Amino acid sequence: MSDVLELVDVSVVRDGRPLVDQVSWKVSEGERWVIVGPNGAGKTTLLNLASSYLFPTTGTVSILGDRLGAVDVFELRPRIGMAGVAMAEKMPRRQTVLDTVLTAAYGMTAHWRESYDETDETRARMILDRLGMAEFADRTFGTLSEGERKRTLIARAIMIDPELLLLDEPAAGLDLGGREDLVRRLGRLARDPIAPSMIMVTHHVEEIAPGFTHVLMLRQGKVIAAGPIELELTSRNLSLCFGLPLVVERREDRWTAYGLPLNS
Repeated sequence: MSDVLELVDVSVVRDGRPLVDQVSWKVSEGERWVIVGPNGAGKTTLLNLASSYLFPTTGTVSILGDRLGAVDVFELRPRIGMAGVAMAEKMPRRQTVLDTVLTAAYGMTAHWRESYDETDETRARMILDRLGMAEFADRTFGTLSEGERKRTLIARAIMIDPELLLLDEPAAGLDLGGREDLVRRLGRLARDPIAPSMIMVTHHVEEIAPGFTHVLMLRQGKVIAAGPIELELTSRNLSLCFGLPLVVERREDRWTAYGLPLNS
């Protein structure tokens, strides 16, 4: 099993402050990782490193077998799918859902003069259907709900047939129904043996879909725990990660966490 991502003693420093601090981490082909931690822990920084849009201050980052600094990132980036708030802000609001997905095949955010063949459109519609967005194909991106936008962006990230799929807080801002619908669909994707390796950032263990295999916990830029999710997602580790007493419970393939009551 080959590695799709490897960080060795990686630090990212801004204004004298480490956003991530001497992180070593490896993601192998076929693994589905979730990165958990409080605000400011360095989760999105790690995702930006994995996407090649951020370079480390010290240490080495290898993505899909190529080391950052020794590879043309414009050749590397088309092999990486990414969905998150930053991508949502780049999408033209008047563009249709179908075009929002199709433009990913050309590395663009907006339809210009490029033409798409029937194979491209068939693939885009198939992916939208898989994410419950087929009936929205002709709707404009700006008219979608938050959950519908997130599913569209995940479809867009999958459209390029990536070798690595990065999801930055895909369930953030969703109501209970929207979250559960997205978790179900992510679970189906995560359990698909031909799906790419995946890394998802979240604050909440309730958003971890069935099929995710590993967890990385961060606090103040440092790794608290990393490894198979059934071994590392424990009450002790989550309490260390968030800095207060927490209890983690697992029911079938889903996780939940809650705090202990304060002493009166």
